[in-house]
Amino acid sequence: SDMTTHGVRVGANAFYLPDESTPEDNEFVFGYRIVILNDSERTVTLKTRHWDLIDAKGELRVVDGAGVVGQQPRLAPGEAFKYHSFAVLPTPWGTMEGHYTFRAEDNQEELTIAIGRFYLTQESIQHTVESASDTTEAGPD
Repeated sequence: SDMTTHGVRVGANAFYLPDESTPEDNEFVFGYRIVILNDSERTVTLKTRHWDLIDAKGELRVVDGAGVVGQQPRLAPGEAFKYHSFAVLPTPWGTMEGHYTFRAEDNQEELTIAIGRFYLTQESIQHTVESASDTTEAGPD
């Protein structure tokens, strides 16, 4: 997915982790990469995250927390922050979407920044891994 809200752009892609998964126990592990780019004219700080994960059975799991990967990055105009993390589903496919809450430094306005829906599927293994082979990743979650 690739969405821009209030001048903050969020890109996300996911990939299946077969070596971390145990399908016989209904445990499917998916990694995902996030890139956050501040295309706005003001400095913003990421405060919280909210994820809606929906598995193949339509079951919703909500994840809320402070920051991302233990950090609350501060992004000046033009700066980006990259990270990767993972999600575990009881089914071989599902979706993720959500939002970040940022605080603008100039007026302390709270900004809700959308994270567009992206898909967690086993079928995306080869395509995603091959297309990501030339990218550099940030630290783990």
